Amino acid sequence: MIKPKPAWIKVKLPGQGEYRDVDEILKDLKLNTVCRSARCPNIADCWGRRTATIMILGDVCTRGCRFCAVTTGNPRGVLDETEPERVAEAVRRMGLKYVVLTSVDRDDIEDAGAGYFAKTIELIKKDNPHVLVEPLIPDFCNGDAGDRHVVRDRLKMIVDARPDVIAHNLETVERLTSHVRDRRASYRLSLDVLLAVKEIKPGMTTKSGIMVGLGEMDEEVYDTMYDMREVGVDILTIGQYLQPTRNHLTVERFVTPEQFKEYERRAKEMGFISAACSPLVRSSYHAEDASILPKKEAKTI
Repeated sequence: MIKPKPAWIKVKLPGQGEYRDVDEILKDLKLNTVCRSARCPNIADCWGRRTATIMILGDVCTRGCRFCAVTTGNPRGVLDETEPERVAEAVRRMGLKYVVLTSVDRDDIEDAGAGYFAKTIELIKKDNPHVLVEPLIPDFCNGDAGDRHVVRDRLKMIVDARPDVIAHNLETVERLTSHVRDRRASYRLSLDVLLAVKEIKPGMTTKSGIMVGLGEMDEEVYDTMYDMREVGVDILTIGQYLQPTRNHLTVERFVTPEQFKEYERRAKEMGFISAACSPLVRSSYHAEDASILPKKEAKTI
């Protein structure tokens, strides 16, 4: 059973105008978005502002996280080699200044999609030199967390493509990771991914996020924020988990707007350069507003 949402969670309904234009561009170029595949509640708002999170590497994920509405299966190594060019074209046609790229997990291919990610970033930058690019990446471990050197090599491919922000989500607190995420995911591996990005390029802006309402305690949320800061994460997002279908995890609690403000206050105390914490926040929601590149430069000066 899906619990009714409290009064403070209001989802905007799709309209016309910009929403329709974005929809037509994405359909014309046969591109997937996490907005649709994951049943994101912010689709009307984001598309109405001509922003979308483009999902590459297909629309079938090799992992089955219990919170996620993306289709799970085995793509059998199939890749659409024309997709990176179509993504760059979509960015141009939509007139984006900031683009978020995400993907399904692809444990079925040799480099888990790292090279494909890098190629897509490079093509976007080549065709749209003034666009800021934020890849929201998987762990690139092919479901085997044993060889961290292999993962590091794949992360270097992403860093070398020169994105502006690199994001990787912890999704939930450590205690709930095995319950919420696919069994091949690991809280500590995700922290290692974020740390490795900083080790490869210390000046790279990193970002991570979690959902609340899955059974965590607030102290565990603060512990997770501390763990993120320990590996140098710059940007934090915290949003309310909303159950996409009856087959997914149920909502354990609806966190109040006041508590989200407290998360944000604590985040600033801990030294995050930017923190977006509210019920409908998702990792890529208003990412262009949360981009802290100018703030970071100002702070460095």
